[in-house]
Amino acid sequence: MNVSTSLEDEVLELITREDLVSLTTALISAGGENPGGAEEGTIKVLDAFCLGAGLTTQTEPVAPERPNFTAVLPGGGQPGLLFLGHSDVVPAGSGWERPPFEPYERDGRLYGRGSTDMKGGLAAVVVALKALKEAGAELPGDVTLACTVDEEDLGIGIRAYTRAHAGEQFSACIVAEPTDLDTVIGCRGDSYIEVTVRGKSAHSGRPEDGRNAIDAAAQVIQLVREDHQRLQADRDALLGAGSWNTGTIRGGSGTSMVAGECALSLDRRLMPDDDPHLILAALRERVSEAGIDQDGIDVSASVSMEMPGFRTAHDHPLVTGAVRALADCGVASTIGGWTAACDGGFIARDFGIPTIVVGPGGLNDQAHQVNESVSIDELIAAARAYALMCLRHGDSS
Repeated sequence: MNVSTSLEDEVLELITREDLVSLTTALISAGGENPGGAEEGTIKVLDAFCLGAGLTTQTEPVAPERPNFTAVLPGGGQPGLLFLGHSDVVPAGSGWERPPFEPYERDGRLYGRGSTDMKGGLAAVVVALKALKEAGAELPGDVTLACTVDEEDLGIGIRAYTRAHAGEQFSACIVAEPTDLDTVIGCRGDSYIEVTVRGKSAHSGRPEDGRNAIDAAAQVIQLVREDHQRLQADRDALLGAGSWNTGTIRGGSGTSMVAGECALSLDRRLMPDDDPHLILAALRERVSEAGIDQDGIDVSASVSMEMPGFRTAHDHPLVTGAVRALADCGVASTIGGWTAACDGGFIARDFGIPTIVVGPGGLNDQAHQVNESVSIDELIAAARAYALMCLRHGDSS
């Protein structure tokens, strides 16, 4: 496919600051704190804008007041390009200089919870699709935005999406999460492992009459720490290494009692080929080898959440095309990896397609922060680059 410079210029001119600021502001105002809220308001804003732009839209209930959303710009019969985002935001918390869901503009930035993560990215995608539609661009395949719920917690939205759309064909995926417009070609995954240790309660004056579950849990934690150190000895140049973290521990019922039960919540970050269920099986084996689950102690564990990692080749056309499109929009995009996780891992695994992450806003300095904000210039650059990626996708010239 050959795209004329005149068409590219026409599309870029149709991407306006007014559209981006207006839509991002409306999306921020819609809230969607997770946990504790619902994403339905955000979806209503997206749906209204996309319908007004002439896109085809669909909502799919996942839970009460929590629908997944898709918007499609129709193209030819080839496998299409998928953009991925999420409609929820983390709880605002306290300490904001202004109400977090009453967005405002200052010094070229738009402030409010979700401005960076990731209402700005969503706005950039749909404004780009609107411009392509208005210009009458003929694309080789459909361009789809999938906006899922619950990314910030347990990921029920992305799981529902991949199940519901399992038969669809996509050529590649661009996740519009905040990367400062750098091109992320790989992410670690994540999993939660819940461990319950049961012993026998007794009076602390006669601890030998009981079996202390907290002591046994401490031994499990030591195994986890040792495995963490082992993993750090073999670090990948792009993604680092898998890792363990003990997030919470709850146990015992009183200082003068032997603890009869203790629960651990473990975070296990995953490399792209890691399987958390195999990791859990290995942990159980080490627990048995260490003799922890003996003499009145029972240790049970399960995987409560998993988010796969992914990796796309540095020289894949999706990667080089993104870098070139950003450069043509005045952005020098570096190529790198994330130690964080995102829903893109599900797309890469379940659809078997190359996936990258590139979007406006800062992951480390803005996302999940008090007084979160996004640069309006980055929103404009992102929308323009997304449009160029759509126009050039599949172009072998």
